[in-house]
Amino acid sequence: MSAEKGASTPKPGRVLIIAGSDSGGGAGIQADIKAVTALGGYAATAITALTAQDTRTVHAVHDVPADFVALQLRVVLEDIGADAIKTGMLHRADIIEAIVDALDRYAPDVPLVVDPVMVAKGGARLLQPSAADALRTKLIPRATLITPNLPEAEVLSDMTIPGEAEMPAAAERLLSLGPRAVLLKGGHLPGDDLVDYLATGEGRVERFEGRRIDTSSTHGTGCTLASAIAAGLAFGLPLQAAVEQARRYVRKAIETAPGLGHGHGPLNHAHTVTRS
Repeated sequence: MSAEKGASTPKPGRVLIIAGSDSGGGAGIQADIKAVTALGGYAATAITALTAQDTRTVHAVHDVPADFVALQLRVVLEDIGADAIKTGMLHRADIIEAIVDALDRYAPDVPLVVDPVMVAKGGARLLQPSAADALRTKLIPRATLITPNLPEAEVLSDMTIPGEAEMPAAAERLLSLGPRAVLLKGGHLPGDDLVDYLATGEGRVERFEGRRIDTSSTHGTGCTLASAIAAGLAFGLPLQAAVEQARRYVRKAIETAPGLGHGHGPLNHAHTVTRS
């Protein structure tokens, strides 16, 4: 859904975020909105769950009914529209099925970034076992991009990824699930070098690298990266340029983190980067 023709002023890229709420503000919907806004976009939301969460752990999850998630999607898409869509915490199979049905009805051609959130930074499981199959077989095949970390990729690909050498093959296997592209994030590997791989089919794999930042302020990095990519796509950036911009944004957000909380602290989402 593109911006209306004939508009007198340019409109921001519209990103519809489908994810859970983080009461601590470092991840989930809160991080997504901040990232999209910092990159000049307009963020709308469909909330899938409420969490009582801080920098240490998820203390409780309050479910949102699947039909209400679908209603949020319908009313936003019919009124405001979207130039890109991003999903995060989708912890139940019925919610995933309702989302897929709503997207097929109201946004079949809108780029979709799927962050396959399974476990919170503090270790709490955010995806019910019964929902993993729905994620793999129903949502991922319609994604423009999926952004798994290594533990998520191991579950989705049914293979172990002990080191960087296995990452390209894992990304290719994830492509066989049906998404148009895979950004496999290597942050869980040991060492000071951080490596991500972007696979876009037909053997095309791009390697990104950087140096690890010595900090505990890494809560919400996955949410933030996926939303920043979606913001780039909403402005019409090619996928690789959207990924590069998002990686720059997240790195600066970690470098300038405010140092809040007693666990994995939040990023500084308020900083801005020049759009590619």
